[in-house]
Amino acid sequence: MTDQPLIALETVADGGFAETEVLIEGDAESLVIHRDGDSVRGFLNICPHAGRRLDWAPGQFLKSREGHLVCAAHGASFALDSGECVAGPCKGDRLRAVPLQVRDGQVFLAE
Repeated sequence: MTDQPLIALETVADGGFAETEVLIEGDAESLVIHRDGDSVRGFLNICPHAGRRLDWAPGQFLKSREGHLVCAAHGASFALDSGECVAGPCKGDRLRAVPLQVRDGQVFLAE
């Protein structure tokens, strides 16, 4: 478990998204954080369809009426509970999950 917080939970709107940079296995990666109340989920900010970022501008993500994360480049839709692509060009594929935890109001990588 790392002691370096990624972001303060309160800075992510409930039901919303945030983007942060994180080191994973020595590589700098863009991370999508989704907040659901007091819990968070994290995914690499990479669409499995074409390897592009999911956000339309840095840290700006699209959410469908159904509550899915939508890739701004090609419209693929991802379920927020699993990262599975439920519609679009990579249906059946999934985002790479990154385990997170909330401690003392801060979001950390979990191990």
